[in-house]
Amino acid sequence: MAHLVEVAFKGNRKEFFLWDYPDPPPLKAAVIVDADRGEDLGYVHALGELAQKRSGGCAHGCGAAAPERKALRLASQRDRTGAADLDRLNEEARQKAMERVRANGLAMKVSDAEWQWDKKKLTFYFTAEKRVDFRNLVRDLASLFRTRIELKQIGVRDEARRLDGIGRCGRQYCSASWLPELRPVNLGVAKDQRLSLNPAQISGACGRLMCCLRYEHEFYVQSRKRFPKEGRLLTTARGEEKLMSIDIFHEQLTLRTSEGDVRVVGLADFNREMAELRGEAARDAAADTIAVLEADENEPVENGEDISPELLFTSEHESISTVELIVEEAPRAGVVEPGEAAEAAGSDAATGAPDDKSSRRRRGRRGGRRGRGSDSGDR
Repeated sequence: MAHLVEVAFKGNRKEFFLWDYPDPPPLKAAVIVDADRGEDLGYVHALGELAQKRSGGCAHGCGAAAPERKALRLASQRDRTGAADLDRLNEEARQKAMERVRANGLAMKVSDAEWQWDKKKLTFYFTAEKRVDFRNLVRDLASLFRTRIELKQIGVRDEARRLDGIGRCGRQYCSASWLPELRPVNLGVAKDQRLSLNPAQISGACGRLMCCLRYEHEFYVQSRKRFPKEGRLLTTARGEEKLMSIDIFHEQLTLRTSEGDVRVVGLADFNREMAELRGEAARDAAADTIAVLEADENEPVENGEDISPELLFTSEHESISTVELIVEEAPRAGVVEPGEAAEAAGSDAATGAPDDKSSRRRRGRRGGRRGRGSDSGDR
């Protein structure tokens, strides 16, 4: 099974290749790889599990798909000697390219030049603020160097990665040493961390905001979610206070009253104080609700009579409630039970006497009876 290796080239450029030999190459060994229309020399940067992990997460990684190109063999001493001479040729090619840029009047800066190991390809990296038409420049460079020319426009962050250097922290650029991907950094990151907004203090050598501003940004965002927003008016045990500032490291809040009194309180004490206030407010609200209900229950009706809670019905359910009360009452005079009603009906039919209204009265159904006003006089 082929081994996956990560190979580093000039200017911190890295790519992945397959090693078809049984034993993997040594770390940092010089290897000859299959390049674009030729061969190139690089150094083994990672292999094994580390190469697999970097392949899936790095910007230059191949993800789940395996790379198509292969590392051909280990470089010999002669190969390494020829690669050392390319450093001098690269600088000479860059200076000649800058001369042709000035001759063509182009607004661009040639940052670096890179010869392929077999000298079948020459790549120039440049930066420009606007789009540049460099077709004439490519023709001039191709006639000058007699090889295949490729121009690549890069950003200022990529330029700092290729050229490398020492940052204000005294260490090598993160982009050139270990940072796998150059993510954008905006001014909001500095605002969340309460840093100085002076560009001279938070910008790197490339002139953009430093990449390290993103390292602790998530910690600041998550920590500030535990605190109220600064400048907010809060109702505390001392009345209305304004939140002046917060300290996420010591977990403290600075509050100021309308009279100008300032106090510093811990986050735990503040949360406990606010919880007690919410509990008291809830108890007061419950007491007010009970008082209103008691007042409504004891309030007399318009005719001066009190109605018990059991007989309070809405107008919508008045007929239903009345029917239920009639059903629950005992039989009274003039009310005939079902058996008696059948016998009375039979006797009336035999004698031809008119039916009694009480015998024809139907028990109330859900929804009320029709003609209730006329039946009320019979009872």
